[in-house]
Amino acid sequence: MTYSLPDLCDAYPELIEVVDPIFMCFGSRESFGGIITTIKCYEDNSLVADTVKESGENRVLIVDGGGSTRCGLLGDNLAQEAVSNGWQGIVIYGCIRDIDIINRLDLGVKAINANPKKSIKRGMGQRDLPVSFGSVLFNPGEFVYGDNNGLIISRVSLAEDL
Repeated sequence: MTYSLPDLCDAYPELIEVVDPIFMCFGSRESFGGIITTIKCYEDNSLVADTVKESGENRVLIVDGGGSTRCGLLGDNLAQEAVSNGWQGIVIYGCIRDIDIINRLDLGVKAINANPKKSIKRGMGQRDLPVSFGSVLFNPGEFVYGDNNGLIISRVSLAEDL
């Protein structure tokens, strides 16, 4: 499904919150939306690796990486795994790597920037808890939508198929 954030903002001003415009767009999917799944981690993408192996149908992975720009929390292998398992999009409050490959994948990706250094793997982090960045609170089970205009969240679905 294709989303236009300006149209969603116009149609549902009382239902949406706009995330601060702090992200760059990656991946070939120009718009995405779905049910929020969250991860909170810092320079350790172990939970990201585990989570993208699950079915991502109608889901968007929100990763609170603490805003670190010292390593990439998503690379080409994990992004390909996400595509293979039907994830709609991934939002990283941190960096990604392998952007030339990720930009060819059918996945919506937003991140602060790119960094070629890989993350460490210590098995640290938390999952499915509220996370906050970009002046909004991302709650698991609520909804997020993204396109080249930015990101919005809603407590209720703005699309019939979600």
